[in-house]
Amino acid sequence: MNSLMDITMNDIIQLVYLIAAIAFMLGIKYLSSPSTARKGNLFASVGMLLAIVATLFNENIISYELIVVGLITGSLIGVVLAKKVQMTAMPQMVAIFNGFGGSASALIASAEFVNLSNTPDKFPILMISLSVLIGFVTFSGSIIAFLKLQELISGRAIIYPFQKTITAICFISIIALSSYLIFSTTSTIAFIIVISLCLLLGILLVVPIGGADMPVVVSLLNSYSGLAAAVTGFLLNNLLLVISGSLVGAAGLILTTIMTKAMNRSLVNVIFGNFGATDSSDSGPDNTDKIVRSTSFEEVAILLAYADRVIFVPGYGLAVAQAQHQVRELADLLESKGVDIRYAIHPVAGRMPGHMNVLLAEANIPYDKLYDLDDINDSFDNTDVSVVIGANDVINPAARDTPSSPLYGMPILNVDKSRSVVVLKRSMSPGFAGVDNDLFYMDNTMMFFRDAKDGLNEIISEVKDNLL
Repeated sequence: MNSLMDITMNDIIQLVYLIAAIAFMLGIKYLSSPSTARKGNLFASVGMLLAIVATLFNENIISYELIVVGLITGSLIGVVLAKKVQMTAMPQMVAIFNGFGGSASALIASAEFVNLSNTPDKFPILMISLSVLIGFVTFSGSIIAFLKLQELISGRAIIYPFQKTITAICFISIIALSSYLIFSTTSTIAFIIVISLCLLLGILLVVPIGGADMPVVVSLLNSYSGLAAAVTGFLLNNLLLVISGSLVGAAGLILTTIMTKAMNRSLVNVIFGNFGATDSSDSGPDNTDKIVRSTSFEEVAILLAYADRVIFVPGYGLAVAQAQHQVRELADLLESKGVDIRYAIHPVAGRMPGHMNVLLAEANIPYDKLYDLDDINDSFDNTDVSVVIGANDVINPAARDTPSSPLYGMPILNVDKSRSVVVLKRSMSPGFAGVDNDLFYMDNTMMFFRDAKDGLNEIISEVKDNLL
């Protein structure tokens, strides 16, 4: 009985934090598969709710009024974003959320710097410096990523003279000033300079990265935001913040590694190189004089209706047109005629990891029909028709066959090996990498120039009216 009486409120809070941490882990586990992603999201949400409620009982809370204002404001913003933001803008929203997460950690660390300005203990100042570095780099880098994705600034890699040298000088200056703060003095002016340099470093790291590689950048920034939270957890001696931040950081780093492998890049290229930069003067063979075969919806409908196997290859153009439901309707019609339907998903199709999976899941397309690059590439040789909807760089044969192409070495979907290829696209414009696509000029390729939703609706009508 006495042992029960000895349990303090802090003990209860720590127990709830432990349960929340387990919920976070289960959430990540279930989020690893599209079929269980909703369950994973629910577990993670419940874990966060438990963490927030438990934190409200912390004896160190000064003002509940400010917390209530923050909860109401944040909830309203979240509801509005959930209702208003289209699926095509989801990568931008993820980038902004990464930035908010990083800045929250950095601002908390900055507040602690003011509180601990006279402490002789060097460990808190070290944690503050790390949190400020990672958090503000994440914030400013995420803002640049958002601006690129939203096309408010150029999505291409922005290269300038002595880029790597300037970035290196900025980073070294941050380390030097942080060491000065840790071992010499807690100068407020020096701390403000460190914050400014961290914000500048985030900009310098993301500006040289091309729009084609934004999925990798968003994933890496997500990892940074988690690391910033974990470091802030050490600073505040908050176990849950350490665990949740470490989970986000590790998951983001693993996903970034998967993305870089899919792009045939190294992690060092992502962090320090001109990742995604292309040279328009050396982008592969000149296709100026090659012939493009255009087609009509009637011809496409006949081709699909009499095929044995069809593979749909979705890309960002599908997301822009919001045509996922039309894809599902066409697939159902073809399956009713006995056609084998599959979907080929490239890891970096779209503008964020898993973009296509989420989009197709919204149309209730069965998960077992979605195939990753490694699982489906051997199937294209035996495929009658591959229908490319808005994809570009991830199907460009130059990545496999043309050493001079900036895409060379990137694993692609072997769409060109199908017996026939239909590319549903509004124009011949290049993808995010800014290079021409050799697939569009091949003998087995037909270009169907139309908005994805309009084009699919025309094909569906033709199949219904004349081919069923």
